[in-house]
Amino acid sequence: MDSINKAILRLLQKNAKLSNTAIGKKVGISSPAISERIKKLEDTGVIEGYKTFVAPQKLGYQLKAIITLKAFMGKLKPFLQKVKTYDEVINCYRVTGDENIVMEVILKDQKHLESLIDQLIAYGETKTQVVLSQVIHQKEIKPA
Repeated sequence: MDSINKAILRLLQKNAKLSNTAIGKKVGISSPAISERIKKLEDTGVIEGYKTFVAPQKLGYQLKAIITLKAFMGKLKPFLQKVKTYDEVINCYRVTGDENIVMEVILKDQKHLESLIDQLIAYGETKTQVVLSQVIHQKEIKPA
């Protein structure tokens, strides 16, 4: 990964809608060369895709929480399938340690949180932390 590709990645992570011309001006190469480099970064899987970030509050979700789950014996595999159907779960990680699962969820209100927890407890013991604010959001990943 050369310095130009690193610069392209930095710029795209800050604003994926930047034109190839704008990127080219910032890194000092032509728009067609930028296009070729981006295509190669996509083809090799360095760039996994592009996404629009949506403000959950603007869509009626007033709470964000982190929920951990310590699965009951024999319930982890069924949970791994079921969790994919929960619209509230925006990120889910299988982790090491006492808990098996860490989920980031968005919720309309406390009643919505209670309802989700009622569904989750069929699969294991849960712990919930309500998010007060987000300190870092989608921080740029710098090439190693």
